[in-house]
Amino acid sequence: MIRWRDPRVPPAAAAATGAVAYAVAVLAGSPAMVTGAIAGGIAALVAAASLLIASVKQAAAHRPMAMGARWMGGGAVIWAAGVVLGPIAESFMVSFADMFVLLGTVVTAGGALIAADRKLPARAVLRHVTDAYLCTASLFLIGWLVALRHVYADTADPAAFTLVMLPPMIALLLTFAVVPSVLAGGSSSRLFALAGVGVLAGMTVAGVATAVARLLDVEPQLWAVMLAPVAFLLLAALAWGPRARREHGPGVVQAAGLVPLVLVAVAACTLLAHQAGGRAGAPVTGVVVVAVSAVLLLLVRLFVVSAANVRLRGLVKLGERQLRELAESTGDVVFTCDYEGVVREIGAGVEVTYGYRQDELVGGSIFDYIHPEDVPGIQVAMRALTLDGSPPEEEENPPGACLIACRVRAADGTWRPTESVATRRAGGADLMLVTTRDISDEEALRNQVAHLTFHDGVTGLPNRAYFEERTREVLSGRTAGPGMGGVAVIFLDLDGFTSVNDSVGHASGDYLLGQAARRLRGAVRADDTLARWGGDEFAVLVETGGEAQVAVDLAERLVRAVSQEPFRVADRDVALTASVGVAFTEDDLPAGDLMRNADVAMARSKELGGRRVEVFAAQMHADVMRRLELAADLQRALIEQQFAIEYQPVVDLATSRVTAVEALVRWWRGSVFVPPEQFLDAAEDTGLIVPLSEWILREACREVAAWRASSWDIGLSLNLSARQIMAPRFVETVAEALTESGLPASSLTLEVIEEMLVEDAEETIKRLSELRALGVRLAIDDFGTGYASLAFLRQLPVDMIKIDPSFVSGLGMDDTLTLLTRTIVRLGHDLGLIVVAEGIERPEQLELLKQMGCTRGQGFLVARPMAARGVDSLMRTSLTV
Repeated sequence: MIRWRDPRVPPAAAAATGAVAYAVAVLAGSPAMVTGAIAGGIAALVAAASLLIASVKQAAAHRPMAMGARWMGGGAVIWAAGVVLGPIAESFMVSFADMFVLLGTVVTAGGALIAADRKLPARAVLRHVTDAYLCTASLFLIGWLVALRHVYADTADPAAFTLVMLPPMIALLLTFAVVPSVLAGGSSSRLFALAGVGVLAGMTVAGVATAVARLLDVEPQLWAVMLAPVAFLLLAALAWGPRARREHGPGVVQAAGLVPLVLVAVAACTLLAHQAGGRAGAPVTGVVVVAVSAVLLLLVRLFVVSAANVRLRGLVKLGERQLRELAESTGDVVFTCDYEGVVREIGAGVEVTYGYRQDELVGGSIFDYIHPEDVPGIQVAMRALTLDGSPPEEEENPPGACLIACRVRAADGTWRPTESVATRRAGGADLMLVTTRDISDEEALRNQVAHLTFHDGVTGLPNRAYFEERTREVLSGRTAGPGMGGVAVIFLDLDGFTSVNDSVGHASGDYLLGQAARRLRGAVRADDTLARWGGDEFAVLVETGGEAQVAVDLAERLVRAVSQEPFRVADRDVALTASVGVAFTEDDLPAGDLMRNADVAMARSKELGGRRVEVFAAQMHADVMRRLELAADLQRALIEQQFAIEYQPVVDLATSRVTAVEALVRWWRGSVFVPPEQFLDAAEDTGLIVPLSEWILREACREVAAWRASSWDIGLSLNLSARQIMAPRFVETVAEALTESGLPASSLTLEVIEEMLVEDAEETIKRLSELRALGVRLAIDDFGTGYASLAFLRQLPVDMIKIDPSFVSGLGMDDTLTLLTRTIVRLGHDLGLIVVAEGIERPEQLELLKQMGCTRGQGFLVARPMAARGVDSLMRTSLTV
């Protein structure tokens, strides 16, 4: 019932009248009601202010908590308004103040749900509402039998009882509806949401106490009235406290799900006890409706749960069947056994995989088919699965699965490597579900991969990785003895193998390597480690026992094994030799250095012509390092233009007129002069001779062309290297140098030594013939020291031969050398070639050469090498020396 203001009364008068009425009502109210109203209002307003401020502070850090705080703050304000207005409307059974209280309760419940940050599907919401109704109805029935029926009996108006008790019952329903979501929520503001549930509980208790006091027209209990204000203050404090750790509580949620059933059971027992006591009175229609609805709802809930359980059991069985079919379709064997190893059930795949029938294995022990060496490990794994033999259900966190690797005997008696996964079977705590896979193919593949990782696929020997690991292992387990030590490494290289690949192909080359590996394997001892190092190189690790001669003898046997007879490849015989290097351990010598030393000794053997054994000495490594440093310095010198050219005149011996100059390269490393014999071989080995020779060619052609432009008819001689001749654009480079400088091709003479004509003769003669076609003159330098001079004079049209200084040096002192020199000069005249004598240093040499008819010569007696400005001075002063 609501009383409206009389329209004839002014608003100000009405407000004053209302204030006076409120003061009278408060002063006339009961002390508990007044105290509760004041305390509840202040506490709710303080909590609302704190919550609203905290929501602003927490908005960025935790949005659900901030939103929940706003809602609960609003609910506190609305609830405070209802509490403050309560004393005015306490004469009414249900007033607008009760609506404010109820609305504040609803808003506070919404805030608790938002703070819990839990998204629920529609089915879960329906279940929570159902459980909340069951709990509320059960508590109402218990309260009815304990106390409320007496209150109902003392109430004059039964309808008023229903209206007064309805708001707190709604608050109780909201509380039970919120509790499951808050308990199951994983939000870090869970503690804050639980405090909101506490506020709801305090509101409910206060509402019930106030409703009962109003119905009985008595003063409410002060503790019940003050419960809600205390809960509000606690909520205000928690809004500023630290957030709880984010976690889920499935156990708490399951326990909360049992609360409705427990309360219904208690309510039913209370009703039965009441009936048995013979204190049944006249039935109240509302109470009967509540009891019947709770029972019917509980039956529906039980039916739904039973149907869900049946469906879940069917899904579990279907999942097990599908899992078993999936495992067996992949070739796995699936079976169940107890923790003693007794097989209870096994799939049909065991017959396909292992050859056993199912009935042979069921009832037997798995340990009868497992290799005895693997049984203890499996027993340990099974004990770990059950946590030291205790049944899984008695442990808090038993392991869910274990991986087992073992060997299983098949029906044919062979042992098969297997991998198994054992898990506790769902629905059977005393059984394990085991999935076993035969990994014989995988094991064979792993072994093959391991073999290929450490063995060479061509020869079948261990490879470089294996040899290095084996050498480190042997050295780490031994202490080098005095002198040579107890371990040696031998490196062997097949001389001339590259030509085999070039002539008969790489497949035949691999076949030859296989033959060589078999010969070497037959030469080494059983305890020695023979490996293919790479390419055509092999390595042997020898444990000498302190006898160095053992390794040297073995190295010589290896040389003989390779060269004793030709290899039969592609229907032809191929004769090869071997270069072998031996290195011995020293104190604290790393394995890498030992192998490097053997490689250096082998390289030294190859430099000395091959088919020999070289033992590593310290100076070998020093020589290698020196060559490496020299190669680096050469490259830097080429970039920094540290090279210079000197010219040695070639004169007509009859007239002493300068006819040509020979360009000679000089290197000044800083202020230190490096003789050509110390760096030209290194430049040849590293390939730097090609750019260096190209620079000499262009520079000398430019200089001589300038002298010829000054009316000096002079030619240029240059020495060629093997790498330079075989360079891809060698002929084009010579042609470009002549074109750029303007030097006539006939004025350029290129010199080659006889050894260059012997090695790769066909390609060399082809390149030189192309030069001859350009008009360039060709000369054979150091003539008479090679092995095929006359033959190449016939094949290659040369213009000049230069007598080696070793012949000229013996003129007048060695009759044989004098005779040979005379023969070379006569041969040149007969072939129409220009003959130049090199190394003229004494006057008698010059006189004898003139008598023999040698037309040209060069040497220190004639003229020393000089820089370009020296040649300029010579040209200006005289054209003769």
